[in-house]
Amino acid sequence: MAISLKQQTISGMIWSFLQRFGSMGVSFISNIIFARLLTPDDYGCIGMLTIFIALSNTFIDGGFGSALIQKKRPTQEDYSTIFYWNVFLSIVLYAILFLCAPLIADFYNIEILSKILQVEGIILIINALGIIQNNQLRKQLKFKSIAHITLTASIVSVIVAIVMAYMGYGVWSLVAQQIVLSFVSTLLYWIHGSWRPSRTFSARSFKELFGFGSFILLSSLLNAFCNNLNGLLIGKFFNASSMGYFTQAKKLEDVFSSSIETVVGQVTYPVLVEVKDKNDELKKMLSQFNSLLLYVVTPLMLLLNLFAKPIISLLLGVEWLPAVPYLEILAFQGIAISIQNVNYNAVASIGRSKNLFVSTVIKRSVSVASLIVGLKVGGIEGLLWGMVVSSFFICLYNSIMVHQYIGYKLLEQLTDLLSIILINGVTYICVYAIKCYVSINGFVWYLIMLVAYISIYLLLSYVSNIRTLTLISNITKDLLHRVVNKRL
Repeated sequence: MAISLKQQTISGMIWSFLQRFGSMGVSFISNIIFARLLTPDDYGCIGMLTIFIALSNTFIDGGFGSALIQKKRPTQEDYSTIFYWNVFLSIVLYAILFLCAPLIADFYNIEILSKILQVEGIILIINALGIIQNNQLRKQLKFKSIAHITLTASIVSVIVAIVMAYMGYGVWSLVAQQIVLSFVSTLLYWIHGSWRPSRTFSARSFKELFGFGSFILLSSLLNAFCNNLNGLLIGKFFNASSMGYFTQAKKLEDVFSSSIETVVGQVTYPVLVEVKDKNDELKKMLSQFNSLLLYVVTPLMLLLNLFAKPIISLLLGVEWLPAVPYLEILAFQGIAISIQNVNYNAVASIGRSKNLFVSTVIKRSVSVASLIVGLKVGGIEGLLWGMVVSSFFICLYNSIMVHQYIGYKLLEQLTDLLSIILINGVTYICVYAIKCYVSINGFVWYLIMLVAYISIYLLLSYVSNIRTLTLISNITKDLLHRVVNKRL
């Protein structure tokens, strides 16, 4: 019996959550161990190089992944053409990074960065070998397979890195973790998938896919640059320790914001492509996805803001407490990050890649201005608040694009989310007031505050009778049914 799009979406969402949070769980536990074996400087060195690896990886995929998913029936010729292009480009970019590594080390004035980048950069070639296999699984909504591959690779890479950290390899253990993760993931994609490239490279196929993918590439490059610009600025104008504190705070924020957004993004894009010609269904899906994300992520991020100090102290140790104000600010950014890409994917699904590029130029110009002004006015914390402002601006702009190109009006979008926003606002104010005016120390007190937050949030949700609770209930029932019948 054919599986409906709804069933594929729910199954894909579940397995994407298991994949992402399984990987994040492994990374989270290992990070607690690393925090006691490595120094902020070690994390800072890796963080400073993130922008160069991120830009290169984005350039390699080049928007062709999105183009292959967006195309209704890509051929073997299409896949093979993009495969060879990805591998060729990865080799060229690795060579460029290898040669430029000494200049990048001089820019930060940290000599060891040159050798680190020359070794770490090999992941560009490794990743390029598995992009097509990953895209095929995503297009087919086979997120169960992706979950198995990703979790296996995460566990293996963490074991290798922890052993190396115990043996005193310092920052090189983090480099090894990334290389092993890429290698094992790519190997498993090849073992699992049946696709193999044929001996063909079609200029016609390349040109066709590049027509859509080129604008996605430019948009992705701008996004990758601006998303990592903060690390570049902190690394240049401050020190490796400050970069290390920022990196750890960002990792904790990413556990809930970017991770959930990535999971939903993986599933929503191919699903939205399937209904791109059914406007009413497209708008309905957007409303459900955004409501679900906002309802789940916002309380998590607000709790992260309220409990930043005990979380860092308990998980990472007191030597990492300087990261507390970073985490408190980044928690607000996480709210916007979690919902901004669903609307972006909706516009991409209807083929508006050129419009997405133009919008990205506008959004990212504002982002860069926010970061620079924030840095000049308030140092690192000012830069972080600039990140918050830019993220909410991007979120708003993506909503405006949905209004313009899909017909899901901005006021209608706000109305659908208003009750969730108000419930979160009231709950946060109540618990924040308790935190400010009741001076009791200890983890027991934080536990009481946590119970109070959850109780108030659920009570207000029930009284308000918001639709998202029904949606969550239906998803939960469907999940339980599928588990009982072994259909997950």
